[in-house]
Amino acid sequence: MSLSYLPGVTTLEFDRELCTGCGMCVEVCPHAVFRLEDDHALLQDRDACIECGACQTNCEAGALQVEVGVGCARAILATGPDAPACCC
Repeated sequence: MSLSYLPGVTTLEFDRELCTGCGMCVEVCPHAVFRLEDDHALLQDRDACIECGACQTNCEAGALQVEVGVGCARAILATGPDAPACCC
């Protein structure tokens, strides 16, 4: 069974103007949210973001912002009756 995420709910914000094209976001993202094209990152699948924060932590240019630990990342990592349910 694969997870499906709710579309349009991630807090991920990307400023392409600040992107230097280093490719770290592509390397560290566990869900292939980014790809490199023309020496810059592009959002390949924004809705695949689980808000883990790996991209933001590794972006020295400050082109990425995400509210870490909310949304699907929290639901995947949390257990028990109080775990949020954003994935189906």
